[in-house]
Amino acid sequence: MGTAVIRYRTRPEAAEENQRLIGRVFAELAATAPAGLRYSAFRLADGVTFVHVVDGEGLQKLAAFGEFQRTLVDRLDGDPVREEVTALGAYPGTGPADRG
Repeated sequence: MGTAVIRYRTRPEAAEENQRLIGRVFAELAATAPAGLRYSAFRLADGVTFVHVVDGEGLQKLAAFGEFQRTLVDRLDGDPVREEVTALGAYPGTGPADRG
């Protein structure tokens, strides 16, 4: 798996729960530190749009991510959009130029 960007909107009344569940994913990531995985999540200024950036494997194995996904359809306002992307660079030191 390469790098993917996932963007979606939640129903307004579900946005806080969505953020709470994302927080649980980050707590489990901090506890387990899976090698080779980079993951970021953002909540946009409108309060209901979320963007996730996933690079690598292992997110699907987390119990907290399973719970996040299990109930996601109930929180959504429309379909998520997933796009595979090519990383051009990031600061500090996570771009292709820094990998060799």
